Amino acid sequence: MSNAARVLLIEDDQGIVMTLRRLLREEGHEVLIETRGDTGLERAQAEELDVVVTDMRLPGLNGLEIVRRLHAAKPRLPIIMMTAHGTTESAIEATKAGAFDYLLKPFEMPELLTLVAKGITSRRLMTERVELGAARATSAALVGHCRAMQAIYKEIGRIASKPINVLIRGETGTGKELIARAIYQHSNRFKAPFIAINCAAIPETLLESELFGHERGAFTGAEVRRVGRFEQADHGTIFLDEIGDMTPGTQVKLMRVLQERSIQPLGSKETIPVDVRVLAATHRDLEAAIRARQFREDLYYRLSVVVIHLPPLRDRKEDIPDLVKYFLQKHAAELGVADPSIHSEAVECLCAQSWAGNVRELENVIRKVLLLAQDYTINVEHVRAALARPSPPTDAAHQTLGEQANALLAAAERGELNDAYERILRAAEREICARAIELAQGNQAKAARWLGVSRLTLREKLQLFGLRPSHDGDAAEAQQEAGGGAGRT
Repeated sequence: MSNAARVLLIEDDQGIVMTLRRLLREEGHEVLIETRGDTGLERAQAEELDVVVTDMRLPGLNGLEIVRRLHAAKPRLPIIMMTAHGTTESAIEATKAGAFDYLLKPFEMPELLTLVAKGITSRRLMTERVELGAARATSAALVGHCRAMQAIYKEIGRIASKPINVLIRGETGTGKELIARAIYQHSNRFKAPFIAINCAAIPETLLESELFGHERGAFTGAEVRRVGRFEQADHGTIFLDEIGDMTPGTQVKLMRVLQERSIQPLGSKETIPVDVRVLAATHRDLEAAIRARQFREDLYYRLSVVVIHLPPLRDRKEDIPDLVKYFLQKHAAELGVADPSIHSEAVECLCAQSWAGNVRELENVIRKVLLLAQDYTINVEHVRAALARPSPPTDAAHQTLGEQANALLAAAERGELNDAYERILRAAEREICARAIELAQGNQAKAARWLGVSRLTLREKLQLFGLRPSHDGDAAEAQQEAGGGAGRT
């Protein structure tokens, strides 16, 4: 899917207009310009847009009033506010009124481009329809007609309009986010915001602030007040992906939100009522995490009023032909391939694979196959070549992180992969974990504390990346836990 979008910029400073228009166009976006607040609001209400970027101080109508009126008319349209430090409180009021986020002037241009990209993603999650059982490449879809998938479609229809929390379980790459979006889109909250948070992607020290907000001075670096995602999602839906990675402290606060239907920003004595439906997802064994006291049992029961189990691809291989057809159509236009075709033997070869990476892995292989076939009918040799092609190195001992990033981007430029971003992040994550466990001399508790993650998360990362702490470090950790345990009550 292209990230190109229609962006409306409401700004009366011609220097800022020229700079932002150039940068946004370089990103492939269509940029519309209005220099007055009143005409900007009229255009935003009349036209189909993906993101609105507006200044606070404008002739005709100020940015705060634009947010209030536009959010009331189009609650799923992301609005980004630009404001000077002197109007920070107004920017916070705008966020409460429905603004997606705000930037304090002066800011770095990459900050704005990042926010616009996030806004586009948010807009897509809310508006791009998730088809159930369909295989049309023009929309996102949960593809498949096996019994397990049919049961899931029925469950979505049964619970979507009910005001209950849902826990979505399944291995990585099975499509849990699509399930959450389908529930949201079929619910009676579909006109209100849908906000997705990946709990594993946000550092422990920032996740609580991201969810619940913070007051100025609540912690080091909290220079301005920030509205949390729960408050932004009021009357809508929040999707907490990888909920199993949430730390015990944040779990306690989430439990309080579910019980009392209110939030308390960091550093504040004020409680704010919120009406938010919570959808959560995880690939972890939460029952084992509960036994290990890594996940709260009461939170588990609060989240799992309804549980949807998404099966791995190896357990629904009868759906692979439909998935192959769907992904061929989806990526053909992107790669400039007209009417791609595939031999039955090639499909049989794909069906015979174990697919440890599930649907996500299959999609990546189909994209490689389209590149290898070069407009010819896809045969079994193309499939075997795509399956056998080694991935670019992401953890070679002789490469620096920068060299790994360059190698991955070069491979992406050649069309050999389409997930360079994820691979670079994985390489960086491995390097950080390796350095931390080395500096901690193998002590996982110490390394986890430095990184701001739970020990369970660190252990899984070490196992994932094949990193083994020294035996001395393991012994020191065991001794430390034994000594600490004796003093706890």
